[in-house]
Amino acid sequence: MHRLTPLSIGLAALLIALPSSVMAASDGASLYQQHCQSCHAPERLGAQGPALLPESLARLPQKAAVQVISQGRPATQMPGFAQTLSGAEINTLAAYLYEKPSAPPHWDAAQINTSHQVFNPRAQLPAKPVFTADPLNLFVVVESGNHHINILDGDKFEVITRFPTHFALHGGPKFSPDGRFVFWASRDGWVTQYDLWNLKPVAQVRAGINTRNIASSQDGRYLMVANYLPNSLVVLNAEDLSLNRVIEVTDQQGTASRVSAVYTAPPRNSFIAALKDVQEIWEIPYDKPDFPVRRLRAGDYLDDFSFDPQYRHLLATSRDSHGGQVVDLDAGKVIKKIPLQGMPHLGSGISWTWQGRPVMATPNIQQGRLSVIGLDNWEIIKEIPTEGPGFFLRSHVNSPYAWTDVFFGPNQEVVQVIDKQNLSVAKTLRPMPGKNAAHVEFDRYGKHVLLSVWDQDGALIIYNADTLEEIKRLPMNKPSGKYNVFNKINYAEGTSH
Repeated sequence: MHRLTPLSIGLAALLIALPSSVMAASDGASLYQQHCQSCHAPERLGAQGPALLPESLARLPQKAAVQVISQGRPATQMPGFAQTLSGAEINTLAAYLYEKPSAPPHWDAAQINTSHQVFNPRAQLPAKPVFTADPLNLFVVVESGNHHINILDGDKFEVITRFPTHFALHGGPKFSPDGRFVFWASRDGWVTQYDLWNLKPVAQVRAGINTRNIASSQDGRYLMVANYLPNSLVVLNAEDLSLNRVIEVTDQQGTASRVSAVYTAPPRNSFIAALKDVQEIWEIPYDKPDFPVRRLRAGDYLDDFSFDPQYRHLLATSRDSHGGQVVDLDAGKVIKKIPLQGMPHLGSGISWTWQGRPVMATPNIQQGRLSVIGLDNWEIIKEIPTEGPGFFLRSHVNSPYAWTDVFFGPNQEVVQVIDKQNLSVAKTLRPMPGKNAAHVEFDRYGKHVLLSVWDQDGALIIYNADTLEEIKRLPMNKPSGKYNVFNKINYAEGTSH
């Protein structure tokens, strides 16, 4: 089995511990410097261990951080400190991790270049797979419970290899146009390139401190990294992840902004970025050497977005539940407000043809509904009730069904199958009662569906996409996203981009 060297796992690590009596329980900064900085860096920016800043720990409740510091994390380099620190000291240390630093963290081009490593140059790797499986029907499966990736044969549903990753991958991997290379980013800014044919890491670089997601250009030459911290977009050369440039994100008045998300728009040869703190959308052509920024005025502060199939229009989610908006990218302006209730997750929206019309459906993070929108007039066609708020929606051009979870509600064990023509729930499944069912993905042919049960004793479950019968399950520790090579490189109908 081929393995990546563990590079960033655990929450806080101790190499040398002094007796707790020498440390005042009220001094979280001193506790951190004594017990954590050797792995997480003096300024909490991360090194061998991940960054320990409020932005990096946003999805980890403080009570959970106390538990991790006290008990450690199994199968990682993170030991427990219950025998070293008192309960009061552990609580003080955990509270300190959620405090903003006195000075804004800094991560510039010099630091990015210093972090850059090449493990296996592309030119030295054989240009053919080392396995017999269909390289276009592989799945990259993120096992978030213990920070691993599984490379899965999408025909036999067998794991080809499994290896550890940086802490907390986020935003979904992206692929080279031929499907050979895959790129992923961790929440604390590490971007990794991996050769799926040779099952080896190619390169890595730290492009930020708190990263939202990455996008890959259709020509295979560049990656763009969207950062919350610092406020930047980083362009990397896809060949080896070397730095191309850093684009500071500010509006024309100089107001800095976090980047909500960045995606590629293949027919436009450009990256599209939504900004979280200023009311702008940026279009950045990657077929021009200087990456000029075209600023489009947004109708609100944007959290996420998706495109229509022609990439002419952008459908964006607005902050504070103000519904959705449609931006004409050619005209550079908002042309429609969609009165969606709750908090639609348009970044997970999918499109298909219904009664001869192009439509899009989006789950809702706050309410139990799927909203179906006509792409020809931007009107809501139907609200399909579900058993709770959902996060992911997936389908395939060859399937009559769309699958949605109810990730945020009390019925987390449920996944619901939607008839795309009747616009109604065809079947409700409970894959593992009492455990959270989330995120499905189809194989390249639309014959099979892979579903995650997001639990430490969870599983990856494979269904027949037509009969909805279970075929196989693979035990895994909180499997989350899984990404089919063919569907991703072809921007297939029914999957997110």
